[in-house]
Amino acid sequence: MSLDTTQKQQLINNHQTHGTDTGSAEVQVAMLSERINRLSSHLQSNIHDFSSRQGLLKMIGRRKRLLSYMRSKSKQRYNETISKLGIRG
Repeated sequence: MSLDTTQKQQLINNHQTHGTDTGSAEVQVAMLSERINRLSSHLQSNIHDFSSRQGLLKMIGRRKRLLSYMRSKSKQRYNETISKLGIRG
């Protein structure tokens, strides 16, 4: 369920705010969203994997907290991020 180095680098390049940005809220939300999507597809075929389901819920909560932080700091960055990722927010 984890991401390869090349996939992480692509996500960072697509969502970074400046050249050396690797840990901004946008990048973190993008990485969490990708991991959430992968884990969701895993859980559709493995319905009794309860420990992975718990990890999924924790990731969703972390992404929700990051998005609320972004919304409080900059509404424009928040709107751009959720539209780029295609999530409800």
